[in-house]
Amino acid sequence: MHKILVMAIVCMSSIVYAQRSKEEGMPVQLACEHLVNPLGVDQPKPRLSWKLDDIRMGAKQSAYQLFVDSDSLLLAQGHSGSWDSGKQLSPAMLVFYGGRNLKPQSKYFWRVRTWDKDGIAHTSSIASFETGMLGMDLWKGKWIGDKDDIHEKRAPYFRRSFRTNKPIRSARVYIAAAGLYELSVNGKKIGDHRLDPMYTRFDKRTLYVVEDVTHELQSGANVMGVILGNGWYNHQPLAVWDFDKAPWRNRPTFCLDLRIIYTDGSEETIASDDRWKTSFGPLLYNNLYTGEHYDARLEIPGWDTPRFAGSGWHKVQYRTPPSSNMVSQLMAPIRLVRSYEPRSVQKIDAKTYVFDMGQNMAGITKLRVKGKEGTVLHIKHGERLYPDGRLDQSNIDVYYRGDKELEPFQTDILILSGKKEDEFMSKFSYKGFRYVEINSNEPIQLDKSMITAYFMHSDVRSIGQLKTSSRLINSLWEATNNAYLSNLMGYPTDCPQREKNGWTGDGHLAIETAFYNFDGITVYEKWLADHRDEQQENGVLPDIIPTGGWGYGTANGLDWTSTIAIIPWETYLFYGDSKMLADCYDHIKRYVDYVDSISPTGLTTFGRGDWVPVKSQSNLELTSSVYFYVDAKILASAAEMFGKQEDHRKYQALSRKIKDAINGKFLDVAQGIYSKGTQTELSVPLFWGVVPEEVRGKVAANLNSKVEETNFHLDVGVLGAKALLNALKDNGYGETAYRVAVQDTYPSWGWWIVNGATTLLENWDLKATRDISDNHMMFGEIGGWFFKSIGGILPDPEQPGFKHVLLKPIFPAGLQQSSVTYESPYGQISSRWKVQNKKIIYDIEIPANATATFYPPKNIKNKDHIPLEAGKHSLELEFK
Repeated sequence: MHKILVMAIVCMSSIVYAQRSKEEGMPVQLACEHLVNPLGVDQPKPRLSWKLDDIRMGAKQSAYQLFVDSDSLLLAQGHSGSWDSGKQLSPAMLVFYGGRNLKPQSKYFWRVRTWDKDGIAHTSSIASFETGMLGMDLWKGKWIGDKDDIHEKRAPYFRRSFRTNKPIRSARVYIAAAGLYELSVNGKKIGDHRLDPMYTRFDKRTLYVVEDVTHELQSGANVMGVILGNGWYNHQPLAVWDFDKAPWRNRPTFCLDLRIIYTDGSEETIASDDRWKTSFGPLLYNNLYTGEHYDARLEIPGWDTPRFAGSGWHKVQYRTPPSSNMVSQLMAPIRLVRSYEPRSVQKIDAKTYVFDMGQNMAGITKLRVKGKEGTVLHIKHGERLYPDGRLDQSNIDVYYRGDKELEPFQTDILILSGKKEDEFMSKFSYKGFRYVEINSNEPIQLDKSMITAYFMHSDVRSIGQLKTSSRLINSLWEATNNAYLSNLMGYPTDCPQREKNGWTGDGHLAIETAFYNFDGITVYEKWLADHRDEQQENGVLPDIIPTGGWGYGTANGLDWTSTIAIIPWETYLFYGDSKMLADCYDHIKRYVDYVDSISPTGLTTFGRGDWVPVKSQSNLELTSSVYFYVDAKILASAAEMFGKQEDHRKYQALSRKIKDAINGKFLDVAQGIYSKGTQTELSVPLFWGVVPEEVRGKVAANLNSKVEETNFHLDVGVLGAKALLNALKDNGYGETAYRVAVQDTYPSWGWWIVNGATTLLENWDLKATRDISDNHMMFGEIGGWFFKSIGGILPDPEQPGFKHVLLKPIFPAGLQQSSVTYESPYGQISSRWKVQNKKIIYDIEIPANATATFYPPKNIKNKDHIPLEAGKHSLELEFK
């Protein structure tokens, strides 16, 4: 038997350990509600979490103690007036606050003391969180707006002057808006967020944002300014999803409290009331789908500063609150994350220029230009070019029903002042684009230095890295991440240009890719709250969430709207955090009960099917019923976890009933074939655990043969794309799966890359005439699959959150080197290997307080699994 050399960095003596710095084992990366030092915590018992900085072999936490106080100095001295958890003999590193009732609008400081494997204590630095309103009672501001209605195109500007005459200790703005806002104080834009607040079902839940403006206020005269944008609240141009008919639709409005605490302990609140004034400015029009129209001749210098008199501004009007539920926006904000200079510029004629930004993205452009007064520039964004070099929007404007002359799609309109170099950047819209065409009504000189593109998205932290010896794999991973981020705007979308809709199917099909690469839990917590708001009493969910009413049709079924179950479950697996699952439990139950009521046999056609397949059509009843099984299985597991034994028995029985019904109708046991035996029909039951164990090998062999028939090409739509690679790899056909994953001829993921794609596409066929967005995430499983395959990093459902790591890598022929790292809730997991002298040198890192088990793939001589403790390990493996 081949001998595996486990060259772990091990067994330093306890004397050496004692000589280590006291920093070894320190609790680090303290977070509250999965955010660092957040403002506006509305949870009465927020979650506190940390990691351990301890690279020693077998490093673990044997106990912890949490300290919370409202005074950082007292906390540093050992006082914990709000909560002292006491020493807890537990490895837990995610804990709910359990102290005295938290006061609203209050700052708390906290730290954690942990005991390592040797019983030595280590105390963290101090972190903080600040509570929000914790309800509706403390709001002093009124909802205000201007006198206009939904048809007014111009954006309203608001200002409020006030004085402060005492030294200020702290100042916070609490601002809610129906629509979008930009806040300024004394002429300075506050914060770096874009498109605040995030899109919700406005008549059920309104988000507010907390901003620290302590340093923006000055002694004496001050001015607050607010500009409101339409956002999703007042959708003016027409599109097929009927957002102009949304039940909440109205002219944008806002509610604001500026709470000032002076150094003498006194407080003052400047609120939104009838003392505010309003007017119009240079922003003539704004819409998420189309863009903005801006007349630089109408700029009002200093309008939001004390030196501006404000004459001619008008009284505001009180408005009806959009909802009675105002909740803190506690999540990763949208920001301008990356900037791009043009790769090239083509001058079409004296009035027209086309810029190639080199990257397909979601975002906006900034233009700096000087020209004759009244010159009108159309700044048009798109993904493709016509053969003559002009911008082609035909793949993305197909569902737009607005006036393409007055409200052109994905086009900003800038009117120059003629007095200076004008600078324009959209405030309240974003586009999906790689190319920008600028057309002027007058001859104009433009060059590459005048335009910058900004990649804009929810600014989720990158936690996954992949680098291999394959340029195609590296490019696929980058393209997948670019597509994912392009489609993350406070909720996951399908595409950043044509629709901007939160299609549920796209969201759950890409959830593993999302979580392997980005710390996005706060975005999904918000989105699942949107699900709960949108769910009808009978349990039905719409195709797109949020929605203005569209999507409660006949195909909004299990393969799409199983987001309500799948995403909370995957969040539990990846984060070890069951809160989302608990929050959604009754809603999952209502959903499953509805499907059960219309599916007495356990089979259902409630679904959309294997959307955009290459060629073969798969059975709708089969795939929809599999997702029904998945939801029932998740619900049964959640019921057991939460001690709901009666529910556990009921839904465990239901899942068995569904599974038996699927196999009874669709499985040919003798042949090992489901339905007609398409790639999707074989891989979906395999991946989701429907196949009986005794025929699993036969079904997997048939799937392998089916893929070999296509010469290792895809013949799937979105459901098969999620299942195929996993079904092959998990059943002993990792080499086949890998050959499909790195295929670079049609149809394949790689075919897009070799044809110049920098994001993932909506259609396998580059010559297709519909469903042809060039920035889509529904086929995004490929990015996550690399982490599960060549990285082999998998969560263990028995010890979720990567408390125990399942390492099941493949070492496929043709790949010489791979490095995959993932920052789990416990710290960095590293899976690196290279081929050397016909052997595999496999380097592994497991974070403190976690363990792992390595399962060698079948092309390695040794078949014994290897348990691994925290620390760094090196294995030398021999191929068969």
